[in-house]
Amino acid sequence: MTKYNIWFFSSIIIASIVALPIITVFFSFFSETSNYFVILKNTFLYEYILNSFTILIFVILITFILGVVSAYFVSFYDFPLSNFFSWALILAFAVPGYIYAFSIIAFFENFGTAYSLMTYFFGESNYNTVIPKIDGIIGSILAISFSLFPYVYVLTRASFFYQSSNYIEVGKNLGLSEQETFFKIILPLARPAIVAGLALVSMECLSDFGTVSFFSVNTLTTGIYNSWLSFDDLNSANQISSILLIFILVMFSIEIYSRREAKYHQPARGFKPISKISLTGTKCILPLIICSLVFFISFLFPVSQMIYWTVKFPKYIQDINIIKINLNTLTLVGLASLIIVLVSLFINYGSRVSKSKILSYLTNFSVSGYAIPGIILAVAFITFFSNMSDFFSEIFNLPSTKSIFIGSIFGLLLAYFIRFFSLSFNGIKSSYEKINNSIDESAYLLGYSKTKTFLKIHVPYLKTSMVLIILLISLEVIKELPMTMILRPFNFETFATQAYVYASQDLLEAAALPSLFLIFWSSLLILLSSRYILSKKN
Repeated sequence: MTKYNIWFFSSIIIASIVALPIITVFFSFFSETSNYFVILKNTFLYEYILNSFTILIFVILITFILGVVSAYFVSFYDFPLSNFFSWALILAFAVPGYIYAFSIIAFFENFGTAYSLMTYFFGESNYNTVIPKIDGIIGSILAISFSLFPYVYVLTRASFFYQSSNYIEVGKNLGLSEQETFFKIILPLARPAIVAGLALVSMECLSDFGTVSFFSVNTLTTGIYNSWLSFDDLNSANQISSILLIFILVMFSIEIYSRREAKYHQPARGFKPISKISLTGTKCILPLIICSLVFFISFLFPVSQMIYWTVKFPKYIQDINIIKINLNTLTLVGLASLIIVLVSLFINYGSRVSKSKILSYLTNFSVSGYAIPGIILAVAFITFFSNMSDFFSEIFNLPSTKSIFIGSIFGLLLAYFIRFFSLSFNGIKSSYEKINNSIDESAYLLGYSKTKTFLKIHVPYLKTSMVLIILLISLEVIKELPMTMILRPFNFETFATQAYVYASQDLLEAAALPSLFLIFWSSLLILLSSRYILSKKN
């Protein structure tokens, strides 16, 4: 067996493992339904769909406004703190929607933080009657919107940067005002980036579980979780998963189409960078106020709320084994990110040296796992390995293997691999395409084997991209809730699961400390990766 065959067949096996649970989701649509699903279809299923799309529509609208307006101000204008806001607005990524939901409830509930502040500044009174109650669908919309708008902000800002000022100057020569230039030139040129960002927001919104669950809003994701956990009906969970997956894949297709058509990352010949307009005096007030409000509401507000609860109720610091939770979380983050990047690197090289269309098609299909929400993937994961275990037990009389994949660290890491493989594979692939094939041929002529070419030439070149991808995967893993909640070993808690468990038990004060640690580590990862994301070369 040649080394060529080793690379090819190894890559085929790995890509197939990634694709199997995804195939399970597709085939579950044709499985027999239970009585529970029939009852659900006649009662609450349409409510699940209506609530999911109501939240989606308003989240798209709010994230569009927040992302585009803030990106426009920091890209085209120079005002006080504009450089600070250019990276600080990304920190909203560090606050998952479910932690933002904790903050909203804690602040606006009866005798909550808002009540305490009004009592401190204005004296004793019945302020509960005037404090708005933000919960249900409204709370879900706000929490999800402020945690997801950086998708739109980052992509739109990148698009704005590569818009040549020649177009804007032509608009000025035609007599267009700043508002007309924005709506007729700047915004249309950024359309592919905006659509791609909104498609990502839509996928994340439809797959959200923690936020809507905390606000007790019935959506397709909560229906999946309740079908499996509350009613022990895996078939119904798979049926609802199939419905949600159709909507998710539509959004995924829109994102791919927009990204394929977009050319805004490659400056054309004659590209002239945009010169920022300096704003002084009263002209800088509007962008400064808007960016400050967005930064405060999206990041400082939830962080302040978590710090407030932690300081006010220090007893929970002793009750929570924060060292063990840190160790659990960082162990998962480190192992998952390292394994995913190394395997993605291996498969990319296997595809490069084999030039196989079969492997190319299989890997392109397997990367669609990122489009599948964590809760659907967890249910599909359980379904596949439960069926596989039952099959081998009946046919070959082998002992059950469910415990190896379900309720174990190994199974959780495998689920992370399937979920985030796309993020790593595509990131490395885009960097690999910059390495000319003639370099490989020259290395072979010099006596380098394929393995030595891979280790001595490719890996050093891809080192920077690998570090960035590790940071991005770590950020995803540290915030992942439904997959970790369902597949984790017994009594194994991470920041996300511990915060959610406490909050679901109405112990918001106890949820503050693990939430704060989650935000801290996520912010650190964002600050490290933002140097690359916001680089003018990228």
